Amino acid sequence: MSNVLAVLEQRDGVLRKVSHEVVTGARRLADALGGGATVDAVVVAAGAVRGTDALGGFGADKVITLTNPAFSSYAPEGYARVLAERAKVGSYGAVVFAASATGKDLAPRVAARLDRPLVQEITDVSVVGGAVVAIRPVYAGKALLKLRITGTPAIVSLRPNVFTPVQRPKAGTAETVAIEGPAGRVVVKQIKAAPAGALDVAEAPIVVSGGRGLKEPANFKVLEELAAAFGGRAAVGASRAVVDAGWRPHADQVGQTGKTVSPTLYIAVGVSGAIQHLAGMRTSKVIVAINKDKDAPIFKVADYGIVGDLFEVVPKLTEEIKKLHA
Repeated sequence: MSNVLAVLEQRDGVLRKVSHEVVTGARRLADALGGGATVDAVVVAAGAVRGTDALGGFGADKVITLTNPAFSSYAPEGYARVLAERAKVGSYGAVVFAASATGKDLAPRVAARLDRPLVQEITDVSVVGGAVVAIRPVYAGKALLKLRITGTPAIVSLRPNVFTPVQRPKAGTAETVAIEGPAGRVVVKQIKAAPAGALDVAEAPIVVSGGRGLKEPANFKVLEELAAAFGGRAAVGASRAVVDAGWRPHADQVGQTGKTVSPTLYIAVGVSGAIQHLAGMRTSKVIVAINKDKDAPIFKVADYGIVGDLFEVVPKLTEEIKKLHA
């Protein structure tokens, strides 16, 4: 029997939303492995983590909290050490991470300690002939690569907002294990948090992104008003050109060298659609492009396109969205 280990993420003692997706993906993998395979969800923290009690409803058979006062903040070396040890003790058939900023840093470290290959940013997973088969986009999303992972454990990370959380009428068990040892050579002293209420573009169900078509940084207010019209469900993103110009922080950048997003709705405003940008948002469920250049590459991937002046189109769109949410 090959059980599955789902690696959760927490921040300030609160479970992150992406953890629900990780458990959902792990559950799908465990069901495909068959033989009564179970899902163990593990989270590393300084103490109890709020939100773990609901994970049984997403498919976790057991939630394991590994506690250590040194792990109040993300510590790459310490986290990798304890998770690799847990994976060895459990003899898991697969280990599942989120391809978040933390997951992209942590998963390779754990894979190296286990001397196993890692498949990052997968969009689908299955089991064929007893081996895990993962699918991930390549060439800026223009093709899909199917990879067969032999041996155990198979280590994968899931692209955020792709594995929709599925509720199940089931309650899992909980276990807390005290872990000894230092956090590692690097110790986090302070974290400068984003403004209160600001959504991470990688986790938001709706992303409104702007490019050089906005002409100057002050004009991003137009996009912020559109995002606000969605009632706190939208985040504002930006193209690389805009970030390089200093108009927006790097945390907002969507693209190959920024964040990869897969929201339910992606609105590209004044974004030409360079291949680097498309690589970060091509898997969005619905893409809307607003650009005055009818030949802009963004229209080739858009489900809906509006050719026009964004300074006329976006305010009207904002008003209509406000009416729908009134």
